Amino acid sequence: QVQLVESGGGLVQAGGSLRLSCAASGRIFSITTMGWYRQAPGNQRELVASITRDSRTNYADSVKGRFTISRDNTKNTMYLQMNSLKPEDTAVYYCSARINFHDYWGQGTQVTVSS
Repeated sequence: QVQLVESGGGLVQAGGSLRLSCAASGRIFSITTMGWYRQAPGNQRELVASITRDSRTNYADSVKGRFTISRDNTKNTMYLQMNSLKPEDTAVYYCSARINFHDYWGQGTQVTVSS
């Protein structure tokens, strides 16, 4: 069974940094596009950043220049380095990946940025 597990969330002051990780495990033959999404209370889930297998990246305008997405294909792991965090970045962050031609989601990790 394929699983995605996020880690690295927490509480940080505005201007601080956090690094999220997303590890895929199970019977994996291929992982193509991976991505980070977030959902704040009362809001829809939104794409934060995505990365293809050959590391082409895409970012939401709100995080460009502050967040960096990366992946290690040898470890089936994706990362999100978040710098210059703002209170409006507070949300549950989810990772998603297309694995073996199916879409999977992690359970989510809370990121809270205090002002």
